[in-house]
Amino acid sequence: MPNDVKPLREAPAYVDPISGQRYPISEPRWCSDTGAPLMITQLPGLARNMIDTAKRSLWRYAAALPVYIPDPITMGEGCTPLVSRRWAGVPARLKLEWFSPTGSFKDRGASVMVSILRSQGVTRLLEDSSGNGGAAIAAYAAAGGIAAKILVPAHTPNDKTVQMRSYGAEVELIPGTRQETSDAAARQAASIFYAGHNWQPFFLQGAKTLAYELWEDLGFKEPDNVIIPTGAGSNILGCDIGFSELLFRGEIASRPRLFAAQPENCAPLDASFKAGSSDLVPVEVRPTIADGASIAKPVRAREVLAAVRRSGGATVTVSEVEIEEALFELGRIGLYVEPTSSIAAAAFTRLLERGVIQPGETTVLVLTGGGLKTTQRIGELMGALPTR
Repeated sequence: MPNDVKPLREAPAYVDPISGQRYPISEPRWCSDTGAPLMITQLPGLARNMIDTAKRSLWRYAAALPVYIPDPITMGEGCTPLVSRRWAGVPARLKLEWFSPTGSFKDRGASVMVSILRSQGVTRLLEDSSGNGGAAIAAYAAAGGIAAKILVPAHTPNDKTVQMRSYGAEVELIPGTRQETSDAAARQAASIFYAGHNWQPFFLQGAKTLAYELWEDLGFKEPDNVIIPTGAGSNILGCDIGFSELLFRGEIASRPRLFAAQPENCAPLDASFKAGSSDLVPVEVRPTIADGASIAKPVRAREVLAAVRRSGGATVTVSEVEIEEALFELGRIGLYVEPTSSIAAAAFTRLLERGVIQPGETTVLVLTGGGLKTTQRIGELMGALPTR
């Protein structure tokens, strides 16, 4: 057994990672009794012979989940393409997460989370989102016969709010910042079950399938590096959980380095990481075109920072100019992404320039959402559409 993974002795449970307090996994919860976000206790994961290869979705990894779901809410999420391209003159692997049913990586967490919540008896749920998460949860709630209310910042692109409404979700526009939307959701949680994807530990159980899928994509071998556009950090945590389970199983030799890429205009995790802090440090936040990464106070900051450090990775920031340049350069190699996705490519350039990543290493760029969701904004950046 790898020496950095503890043996398993107990059945799955919710756990407060700070206090260690545990709660039964059978009941719906979104936080601890003290208001802290919860995780799921360490699971054994799966070996390659436990993959259900008959399923073309993330549910091929169902044996790695903490709860058995005989009738999951699924629309074929997962199994997204991993394509090879050259970037900044070196080979790269690009994971096209926008091939998911609602157009973003959030479908992984939504499918697993909403499936488990339905099995726990939840019939109406609340979510807060800057766009992609709300669309994913609205879609999977609709597919599972669950009523959904989504709170979004008032400045959210119409492309995304229309998508949520099309699934029958109730959408409430909240004036102010993304953080103020999260605060409003926490207040409303007193009257409707809060399934906020940044809080729900089952969302991370869906997110961890990205790690399993990359392992399978690469011939059951781990990549050297994974670069992830990061706001709240669910993909960082998902990869940390998934690769930890694979390490526990002895299916990989070492953890890939995880790089949390943030816009310079909103980089609380980067500031905290570089300060050597285990939790958030105060940081100035400004508007960014990468709205999906515009999270001023990630609720799981401690866990995200620990995951990055555990992997031997780092945080990295990129400017608005770099994000925009990477956006159009991705388009010129056939990849139409939303600005948040292009953070990963811009960060790869920086990491190569600094010698942090070497050209011969296997590096995966996670492209989290497609450009069709932000066509108005991209058109404005191109000068092809008037600014609203």
